[in-house]
Amino acid sequence: MSAINLVYLYLLSPLHTGGTTQEGNLLGIARESHTNLPYVPSSTIRGRLRSGEKDQDKKFTLFGNDLENGETLTQGSIWVGDGSILWLPVPSLSHGMVWVSSPTLLRRWLRFSGNPEGLAVPDPYQTSLPTNAPVYLKDAILPATSLIKWTDWDKFTSKHPESEGMQNVLVLPDQHCETLIQMSLWRQVKIKLDKHKTVNGGFRYEEAIPPDTLMYFPWGITSQANGSSEQALTDFQSLLAKDSILQIGGQESLGRGFVQLFS
Repeated sequence: MSAINLVYLYLLSPLHTGGTTQEGNLLGIARESHTNLPYVPSSTIRGRLRSGEKDQDKKFTLFGNDLENGETLTQGSIWVGDGSILWLPVPSLSHGMVWVSSPTLLRRWLRFSGNPEGLAVPDPYQTSLPTNAPVYLKDAILPATSLIKWTDWDKFTSKHPESEGMQNVLVLPDQHCETLIQMSLWRQVKIKLDKHKTVNGGFRYEEAIPPDTLMYFPWGITSQANGSSEQALTDFQSLLAKDSILQIGGQESLGRGFVQLFS
């Protein structure tokens, strides 16, 4: 397998990518089947990046062709993976905002990154926060006795200026992190008004990943690239650098889905 590269997504606004089902009046978000955590499908990321390449020859080389008029599928030189959560912000009465993650999420990130520094996956309750006072997270209270000082926490976050404010980080057990992430998703009520400004029909809730979440997606060179892998690598990196802010998902007119892109 060719080398895996990572691109980070720092959410500037709520991001919604539709799920496969709708339960009652809740329009759900795309979720991983094995963790139930929100994610951004690779097809969504790939489609957005593909639309940003205006050079048709490069677009064909990098992403292959669209299936039209019975054409045979041609694979491109680039593969793009799903967008995964690395750190998600939750409100805190004691610290304003705290970014949470779990051993599973951090272990996944280390695998994709190749873990060049040989970092160890942190244990639950390791934190950059002071360990002499409790931490309040929504309806949860973590006593000071459960907290463990984490000395190399900054190696698990991005050094990019966009995410330099991520100073308050906390690792939670997988099951508790999943519960807290579900509680911290944005849920917006949507109603339809008629011309008289009265409600026409029912209402629905739409979920979204909150702003200030740090995500990432992996990418690399496919076997299709063959001898042109270096050129494909250069062309794709140029495409990533062309637009540092992308809009992913729906509701662009409402300012949703804007992300800061960086490697």
